[in-house]
Amino acid sequence: MTLVNVNRRPVAKGYDDIFGSLFNGFPWTDASRGFSAAPAANIYETPQAYLLELNVPGRAKEDFAISIENEMLTVSFEKKEETKKEDTNAIRREFNFNSFKRSFSLDEKVDTANVQARYENGILKIELPKKEEVKAEAKQIVIH
Repeated sequence: MTLVNVNRRPVAKGYDDIFGSLFNGFPWTDASRGFSAAPAANIYETPQAYLLELNVPGRAKEDFAISIENEMLTVSFEKKEETKKEDTNAIRREFNFNSFKRSFSLDEKVDTANVQARYENGILKIELPKKEEVKAEAKQIVIH
């Protein structure tokens, strides 16, 4: 007796492959879970600085890393897992902390030596002060 497998959704597999390959690797998606892995950001400008806010509730400030290299600000997060041995077994664990890495191009006006960051109420706030503009001095031209 020969068993024959019948594909009742011949087109669906093709669509799944196309969309899976399209959206794999985008920074705002986690293909295995289908939700955003990179935090939402707000960017403001004042006369003195640029202000960057990342929505990252429920995290510890020690798990963030912020770096600047080649006019690129990179914010990354990685949860440092603690292994706990307890007498109970988890039946279901839905608490999950993912890692992320998000980069922002910096304007040449940013004073990278004086960048400051703080984490409060679930918002990572990064202040990127602007450089003091060199003021052109008035110069008298002598006519010969």
